[in-house]
Amino acid sequence: MIKFKFLTFITFLLISLNVNAAFDINARTAILQDYLSGEILYEKDPDKSIYPASMTKIMTAIVAFDLIKSGDLNLTDKFIISENAWRLSSAGYSSMFIMVGDEVSVENLLKGIIIASGNDACVALAEGIAGTEKEFAILMTSKAKELGMENTNFANSSGINNTENVSTVRDIMIMSSYLIKEFPDEYKYFSEKEFTWERTGGDPITQGNRNPLLYKNFGVDGIKTGYLAVERYSLASSVYRNGNCKNHYTSW
Repeated sequence: MIKFKFLTFITFLLISLNVNAAFDINARTAILQDYLSGEILYEKDPDKSIYPASMTKIMTAIVAFDLIKSGDLNLTDKFIISENAWRLSSAGYSSMFIMVGDEVSVENLLKGIIIASGNDACVALAEGIAGTEKEFAILMTSKAKELGMENTNFANSSGINNTENVSTVRDIMIMSSYLIKEFPDEYKYFSEKEFTWERTGGDPITQGNRNPLLYKNFGVDGIKTGYLAVERYSLASSVYRNGNCKNHYTSW
């Protein structure tokens, strides 16, 4: 029996869905794709501009994965944490809880970004790769244009509080499809349910994945949730289902 993968990209998420009936989605913008065929199964204003919130972190990971694939970066490389990155650990945002002066491996920063949704880890990785988060955001936007994400601009590595950090659910679908296709091994990080950081100056911190769908038993294996007060909740999700893809789709 063939396994089908679905990519679901729904922002401003309020959904009422009965799998035995027609879609009834109370969301401002959404898109659903059969990953294997590329067929768009459902869409609702997919090119409407949105603030992608933590779904921005998908591209942050992609830039790092590209460099690892080319041999210009290794998972074992370590970056020294700046005060700029640490500041987000103490500002009430989602954090990995790194400290100034810590030497943190690229792999741990990626886990902190993907699993714990750490904004501090995003800044640390961005600075380690590009020198500044601003320069890293330029790399992110350049990659977006390369992938055909025509309505996307990245202004930072985390997605928090910047009106110039914009995208669409269609562009997020394009970005996520690239992630799954090009980095099948690294993509497994997105399905990990928890991450423990052996932090400096305190007991280890274990945090669960911010994607609640991973804890449901219907085949979800990624990708990222997002939240901004101005936009509320957003989601990029991938789901494996057996059988006919049109009859076996479920999302939240």
